Amino acid sequence: MSKVAWIGLGIMGYPMAGHLKTRGGHDVVVFNRTKAKAEAWVAAFGGTAAPTPAAAAEGADFDFTCVGNDRDLREVTLGPDGAFATLQRGAVAIDNTTASAAIARELHAAAKSKGAGFLDAPVSGGQSGAESGTLSVMVGGDEGDFGKVEPVIRAYARAVTLIGPSGSGQLTKMVNQICIAGLIQGLAEALHFAKRAHLDIPKVIDTISKGAAQSWQMENRWRTMVEGKFDFGFAVDLVRKDFALVFDEARRNGAELPVTALVDQFYAEVQAMGGNRWDTSSLIALLERKP
Repeated sequence: MSKVAWIGLGIMGYPMAGHLKTRGGHDVVVFNRTKAKAEAWVAAFGGTAAPTPAAAAEGADFDFTCVGNDRDLREVTLGPDGAFATLQRGAVAIDNTTASAAIARELHAAAKSKGAGFLDAPVSGGQSGAESGTLSVMVGGDEGDFGKVEPVIRAYARAVTLIGPSGSGQLTKMVNQICIAGLIQGLAEALHFAKRAHLDIPKVIDTISKGAAQSWQMENRWRTMVEGKFDFGFAVDLVRKDFALVFDEARRNGAELPVTALVDQFYAEVQAMGGNRWDTSSLIALLERKP
């Protein structure tokens, strides 16, 4: 059992921190900007709540963060009451936020200056994966720090992989988001076509999902997409935030991303329809709105 600090109890962080307590058996101290959320977590899982990130991280062996963006991450780590103020020598900070590779490298350097470690460790699997403890975690950082942390992360993950040096986890998450962009658009168009062709869609999916067209998105989202229900996963606002990180990195490395750019425009149209909080499978709504 280790002493663990967990900072950020959103739709992902709340269950992930819970797994560290229930599956991992760790002594978990949580911080959340909305105090009531932290109190609810403690009521559900035990552990304790801290008034600041610095208080949560004090004496912790492992300091996890799972917040919204670079700005939030910098505030809860390097801010006046940030976790790095009390990050102890030999501890490892682990960030599960989907953020930029630049801030990952910045925090890695800041942790090393204190004799501690830092891993950028964004996740894939969405809210359902967080709740079931079956996330895939892509990690950037030093091998020694990864060796310490991997058994702890496995409380909420089915796959944990060290990709390379600091920033590699965030860059891999960008690859993940690029893959998903075209996949969901293709699935949306396929389902729209099948409906217009008056096919028996359950039979179609049962057939093609056993071949080359199979994907997680198909298996888990085809039915709700056909029904026009979009409350089951990663929100459009969040995927557009991730795409902004992707495009910023692509401008630096010269990658050409025409399909991802097009899908990002489609998501902007979904937002204009009022679908900011719809899940990413809502791309089909653009096709279905047309006569």
